[in-house]
Amino acid sequence: MSRNARRGALAAATVALTLTAAACSSSSDSGSSSGPGASSSGSSAFQAQHKGGTLKLVAHAAAGSFDPQVNYTLQYWQLFQSMYDGLLAFKKVNGQESFTVVPDLATAMPKVTNGGKTYTFTLRKGVTFSNGKALTTDDVVASFQRIFKVSSPTAGTFYNGIVGADACLKTPASCTLPKGVIGDAKAGTVTINLTAADPEFEYKLAVPHAVVVPKDSPTKDAGTKPLPSTGPYMAASYDPNRALKLVRNPHFKEWSRQAEPQGYPDAIDYTFGQTVESEVTAIENGQADWMYDAPPADRLNEIGTKYASRAHVNPLTAFWYATLNVNMAPFNNKLARQAINWAVDRSAVVRLYGGTNLASPACTVLPPGFPGHVESCAYTKGGGTTWKAADLAKAKELVKQSGTAGQEVGIVVQDDDVNKSIGQYLQSLLTQLGYKATLKPLSGNIQFTYIQNTKNKVQLALTSWYQDYPAASDFLNVLLSCASYHPGSDSSINISGFCDKGVDAKMQAALKTSQTDKASADKQWGAVDQTVMAESPVVPLINPKMIDFTSTRVGNYQFSKQFYMLVGQLWVK
Repeated sequence: MSRNARRGALAAATVALTLTAAACSSSSDSGSSSGPGASSSGSSAFQAQHKGGTLKLVAHAAAGSFDPQVNYTLQYWQLFQSMYDGLLAFKKVNGQESFTVVPDLATAMPKVTNGGKTYTFTLRKGVTFSNGKALTTDDVVASFQRIFKVSSPTAGTFYNGIVGADACLKTPASCTLPKGVIGDAKAGTVTINLTAADPEFEYKLAVPHAVVVPKDSPTKDAGTKPLPSTGPYMAASYDPNRALKLVRNPHFKEWSRQAEPQGYPDAIDYTFGQTVESEVTAIENGQADWMYDAPPADRLNEIGTKYASRAHVNPLTAFWYATLNVNMAPFNNKLARQAINWAVDRSAVVRLYGGTNLASPACTVLPPGFPGHVESCAYTKGGGTTWKAADLAKAKELVKQSGTAGQEVGIVVQDDDVNKSIGQYLQSLLTQLGYKATLKPLSGNIQFTYIQNTKNKVQLALTSWYQDYPAASDFLNVLLSCASYHPGSDSSINISGFCDKGVDAKMQAALKTSQTDKASADKQWGAVDQTVMAESPVVPLINPKMIDFTSTRVGNYQFSKQFYMLVGQLWVK
């Protein structure tokens, strides 16, 4: 997911929580790992006796635009699963099977022809948007055009292989994709033509940026005006300073329990602006049902003892990292970038985040257990494949060699307790290295888009990345390719501004290899990861776990490894 500015997990170490981890529920690994389109058993039937009630969610801040083709945060990607639909979807189930792609607005998985370059879908009949208009092939075609017109963050990485996408990327406003996405209203089919085979394309069609919205949707970011949806819920109102309210889509009829199951709550109220302390108290007292933010350290003991049965622990394929702007001083100097990688005490960051049971030190972009991951640690004292200790002396020597000592460095973080504490650590560390470091906390509602826009001249930012789908390219190609760097845009996910033609060529080679030999491609991606780390545009910090803290009212907790807690499947009745 991609889910940057994605959900931060629990922070601050606590022995009590560690001791009770076995009592906490966690996602199962039932089912086998599968690629797009793999078959698997159906999910359980809807239990009507649990339908109803209002689910109450709380967060310190909203997550910006509510446009599904623009927003790139876990906070709203979680909600979009019960609101918007694409031709395909990730299966809405607990555990490993959630990586499986299934038909959604399409009646079946696509017919793939032309050497893997042509995908033909038959559109499902009888689907209606929440505004009462019937879904048509025109809506599908217009939605793919809209990906480019609104400059969706993944337009240049996920969908640039569609025939005609190159022209759309150059002049988004006039995007038509006449030979790339073709609708046949009479036959009820949509055909997508690619310039080359893409074994990850079905994954890319199952994420929110590829959902179908009405053909008359605005061709710019819809912002705080939610677009009509096809799923069980629709947005009734949204004020990013106060609250978001979801209610049932009166036109929804469940067509696939796997792809888009009927939701349980009648309404979902999501309020913003509370402190994390008040969020914890509200859940404990039954005034709220779930909190998005990481609980503060001083509340973890009670959560881990008195409320242990309501703390759901799940490992994540994700990493928290610092971005280093390679196009601005001091980090336009590779030695300065390498110095930061040598200097960071990743164990200290683990402690600030929540201790060894909630995070582990990260040395690479690709997380452990993820396709392409190689046990390698280029920046650890004494060398080795895993991180052991920082080398501050080596870091200071590199800063001296770079001639950058004394320069000012701004560190932009989200303003919650966890991010600020890690930011304060980084500020102290850079001061030790001889820089004049300043911490710049911003609301989570704006920090992610702010750090992407080059106009804001962000030198160092603390952020995180949670997979969109299980493929190495979703980290390396999305975060660090030239195609993801868009100067002057709020949707430039390559926050470091790293564009290396040699590295790009290696990424493209790995993508091509993956068409026929995934194992070999994963080895290539592992090598790309190590090449990137030598250039140091980012500083991997930790690989996190997540804890969902829920109220006593909540039942049927399910954790999708793809999109995390399934909000619409929670029982509050």
